[in-house]
Amino acid sequence: MENVDVLTIAAHPDDVELTCAGTLIKMIDQGYSAGILDLTHGEMGTRGTPELRAQEAEAARVAIGAACRERLNFGDSRLTASIENRHALAEKIREARPKTVILPYWEGRHPDHYTAATLGYEACYAAGLKQLPIGGQPHRPQKILYASMYWEVKPSFLVDISPQWERKLAAINCFASQFSGNLRDITELYPAWGKLIDRITTQCKYFGHLMGVNYAEPFIVKEAMSVDDIVNMPVASV
Repeated sequence: MENVDVLTIAAHPDDVELTCAGTLIKMIDQGYSAGILDLTHGEMGTRGTPELRAQEAEAARVAIGAACRERLNFGDSRLTASIENRHALAEKIREARPKTVILPYWEGRHPDHYTAATLGYEACYAAGLKQLPIGGQPHRPQKILYASMYWEVKPSFLVDISPQWERKLAAINCFASQFSGNLRDITELYPAWGKLIDRITTQCKYFGHLMGVNYAEPFIVKEAMSVDDIVNMPVASV
């Protein structure tokens, strides 16, 4: 992977687009570099093929403006936080040398999502161990953020993505094999296409309204947030 300022790690192709693509685009607009690392090929998806999803993921990378996107083959629907996976992911983190890593929130409906959160955290820690028997120079990210779009938890902070909203939708729509067409008869898919864009729009509008903007994405951090200026803080209290 290329060296990037922000590295987003997710279980499947399209996870990043649904949860935090607007924030990635915003950071790129501000001059930072971003990379995406998918931990699986999404081979267990009801629609499409791993090869097609790889093409769609590349198209989404271009839509986002990310410097690089790679995928590992840790197994869709069988992702584990094994030592082998931890070391392989830690080596990728050493390659990318990000200042900030974005992970899925540590609870979720799909086991791969919360496993990716655990595995990502452990790999970020392991990547900084000088004696770890993997390639690359030790590196530990400064900050780990958890994208919490699909979980009912109060965010630590919100990112205004109103100017980036249309490009976030464009990135999502790159995954036509997963999200386009009429899927109303395929009841096992969740969510069906007829509800997906409405759901994403409603959620991002809700978080946006919490801070007085049109659209926002939510994030959780485990540490206390630091504020240097209590006079010019955004978001009014009354």
